[in-house]
Amino acid sequence: MKKFFALLLTAAMTFSLVACGGSSNDNAADTSAAPAAEESANEEAEAPAEEPAAEEPAAAEEAPVETVKLNVAYMPNYASLWSVLTAMDQGFFEEEGLEVTLWEFADGPSEIAAMEGGSIDLAYIGHGAHRLCINGQATIFAPSSVHSTDRIIMLTSHGLESLDDLAGKKVAYNGGSSSETALNGALAAAGITMDDIEAYEMDATNMVAAMNSGSVDACTAWNPYSNQILENNEDAVELEFSTNAVNLSSWICLPSYAEQNRDVLVRFSRALYKGMQYSSQQENWDYAVGLYATQCAKDKEACLVETGDATWFSADDVRTGIADGTMQEYYTKQQQMFIDSGDVEEEVPLENYVLFDVMEEALAE
Repeated sequence: MKKFFALLLTAAMTFSLVACGGSSNDNAADTSAAPAAEESANEEAEAPAEEPAAEEPAAAEEAPVETVKLNVAYMPNYASLWSVLTAMDQGFFEEEGLEVTLWEFADGPSEIAAMEGGSIDLAYIGHGAHRLCINGQATIFAPSSVHSTDRIIMLTSHGLESLDDLAGKKVAYNGGSSSETALNGALAAAGITMDDIEAYEMDATNMVAAMNSGSVDACTAWNPYSNQILENNEDAVELEFSTNAVNLSSWICLPSYAEQNRDVLVRFSRALYKGMQYSSQQENWDYAVGLYATQCAKDKEACLVETGDATWFSADDVRTGIADGTMQEYYTKQQQMFIDSGDVEEEVPLENYVLFDVMEEALAE
């Protein structure tokens, strides 16, 4: 009987151990599955970390335009400053992320030399300096104004009353600028050449002094120097004559600058055209002259006469002029004049030095 109870006890213990072992294995399986479940739960919990990818449109918003500082050359006359000062005063350059600093020069060739020296980025030039662009020293990226007549100042007390009286006289001019171009036009209109006069090459300020002292008989200058001569000499008269040519003024940079900074040229031009659109309108000339007079510390009333020096392009004029070929004709005719005068040896394709594509991009509506 004792043996029987012993066997029953042994069997019960064995069954208990087996039952415990099965429970242990189940728990082990649950435990080993926990990391996977936790990983799944963690993955679900971490899913929001990928949400920035869904927010890419916000991240892709345009970054603020980088401010570019520009050193810009001008001459102390209305033709040079009428549009750029308007664009500065109206905040158009600031809208384009441009900070413009103006630097005064006496003439176009001096400005181009400064650009080559690295101190100037962009510049305004009158008609005469365009020959340097045609010859590859500079690139035109925006037109400014045009006129088809020129002027020469004579001292009547020296026996000059008409272009025919220039022969044998002392005439001052500024080489390489619109002054030389005007003189050549005057001589051609009179049927004579440089060999028939005593030509004296000098800068514009010395030209004023030479006329005031009477050491020369006539000169071809531009404003404000023309006005200074006329105001200081009672016997000075200004004759206007047709050159049968197109005298343009433009905005330029070095070819290398244009290649490396196209975006800057477009931004500058876009702001400039806004200034041109406003100040080309006759009702706004008084405003533009006021800015010019302040910039150059001149009498505003005396400066108003300079508004008659040229036809001031509006943005619309440039846009339609490119579309119908008028603007291209201006530059073609201008180049031919330099070829005829010997300042340019042979015809040069306009696209070599006039950036009509930059003009069109800046004018795009």
